[in-house]
Amino acid sequence: MLNLIGTYECKADVKGRLMLPSALKKQLAPVSTNGFVIKRAVFQPCLELYPMEEWQLLMQKMGKLNRFNRKNNDFIRRFTAGVKTVEMDSTGRILIPKDLASIAGISNEIVISSAINIVEIWDKSKYEQAINDTANDFADLAEEVMGEESDDNNGIS
Repeated sequence: MLNLIGTYECKADVKGRLMLPSALKKQLAPVSTNGFVIKRAVFQPCLELYPMEEWQLLMQKMGKLNRFNRKNNDFIRRFTAGVKTVEMDSTGRILIPKDLASIAGISNEIVISSAINIVEIWDKSKYEQAINDTANDFADLAEEVMGEESDDNNGIS
């Protein structure tokens, strides 16, 4: 499983191309030849960049949903709305599709944030707002999500 690390500030050029930081390019090198899928995020005003292998694993899971269940069908349609494939060029740039950039409110000041096996692409001001808005609640959230049971082997202090 891919385990990406880092948060980076960068800029998109006038054509919407985003130069990935070298540290992130190195982490993505083993999977970059197969391309990526970019889509709008479910819970935040940002985009998500999936390495193709990670996307395929997710699609295998979603493919098991019964399409004759209306909720499942609606979820699949909404989740995959606007999905595009993108490739990293020889200089390490990806092109952010204009429609997706518009939906996420992304201008040229961008924050790229790793999220375990995917990359979130944010407009810088929206990222800072999202982090600041949740700063006070993070301790409670951490306790709720990670503090359920005592697990001496989890390696988290």
